[in-house]
Amino acid sequence: MSQNNDYIAAIDIGTTKIVAIVGQKEQNSKINILGIGQTESKGVKRGVVLNIEETSNAIQEAVEQAQITSGKTFKEVYVGIAGQHIKSVKNRHSKYIQGHENEITQDDIDELIEDMHKIALEAGEEIIHVIPQNYIVDNETGVKNPVGMSGKKLEANFHIVIGQVASARNIKKCITRAGMEVRKLILEPLASSDAILTEDEKEAGVALVDIGGGSTDMAVYYDGIIRHTAVIPFGGNVVTKDIKEGFSILQRHAEKLKVEYGQSLADLASENKVVTIPGISGREPKEISFKSLAHIIQARMEEIIEAVEFEIENSGYRNKLGAGIALTGGGALLKHLSQLINYKTGLDVRIGYPNVLFNNKINTKAKHPMYSTSVGLILKGYDLQKKHKNDEPYDIINEEIEGKTKNKDSLISVLRDTISNIFEDKDSKM
Repeated sequence: MSQNNDYIAAIDIGTTKIVAIVGQKEQNSKINILGIGQTESKGVKRGVVLNIEETSNAIQEAVEQAQITSGKTFKEVYVGIAGQHIKSVKNRHSKYIQGHENEITQDDIDELIEDMHKIALEAGEEIIHVIPQNYIVDNETGVKNPVGMSGKKLEANFHIVIGQVASARNIKKCITRAGMEVRKLILEPLASSDAILTEDEKEAGVALVDIGGGSTDMAVYYDGIIRHTAVIPFGGNVVTKDIKEGFSILQRHAEKLKVEYGQSLADLASENKVVTIPGISGREPKEISFKSLAHIIQARMEEIIEAVEFEIENSGYRNKLGAGIALTGGGALLKHLSQLINYKTGLDVRIGYPNVLFNNKINTKAKHPMYSTSVGLILKGYDLQKKHKNDEPYDIINEEIEGKTKNKDSLISVLRDTISNIFEDKDSKM
């Protein structure tokens, strides 16, 4: 790496903000954030880059801020990927074991995983990573690690995350134009999980819900294994839009209303309190009641909660979430949101702050739930540095793209050599 191994740089490209962050792992295995740069996100909608030029300029500005505040320079970064194009599927595969005493080896498991990369996909899709759920050896279920066991047939259930190749390439282009290089692309819900969830929660069963500006990311864990991932294509921005349209006010005023005075339970909002919003271009100011504001927010948040509930049911682990829901992201601090989610789902809810991972030297700005993904990218970066790229559980899309290109070049090279040898043989015979 062009940067020292004692610190990691990462970039979180969100719909409302772009964050560049530099972190360092201390001797106690906790993370010390050295610097943060943040700019308004431009050219991004629902986690997908739509304008490469605008996004790359915003990234460059955030990077410059992070380098100034941290006193560190870096060229290689870990980058989060999410967006409405992300989806997941479940699959099952099996193979018969050959060899000495039918002993299962790591090569057998690798072969099963490799076969999952060959499943049929729609045009423009690519497998981001394949996560084994559990193994079955000769009909014996619930096997977590079958290596070394003897058996004639090995089966496995897999969770497969799929994304659009074009979206990954566009992210990489933005980073490159900003003068950086992508070290790894990391699925954002997995990064947030590292920053927020404890090992006990992952074992007991928990649903991570990260409410961002343009989307809501989800990850469901049980028995220490990720079981389901999803990206719901709306977040805090749709609430702001509803407020703007409901009261016919400006976007910036709607956002301020939501953040400073908004709450998710209309029954708890005061009927007598109002807030005054400046009129547009000299027009009369508007008075907006807290009650009316809460009704608009609650209606939209209930829609998001219904989508979250659907994904939890779809995961198949609805009745196994002993730790309930861990709520994070910029939208997590909306007043009374935890109570509303608890009321609608019947699950325990806690707000997830990334501060549990920091020491006292931490830049306090990073303790906000909106930085959960950014901090998680730093943690994931340290984890990935320790693993061989063929063994790491969270593959990078552009590695697969480059791998295909290399294989293609290799094939062309072999054909070229073969044709050359044919002509050489003919010349020698003549």
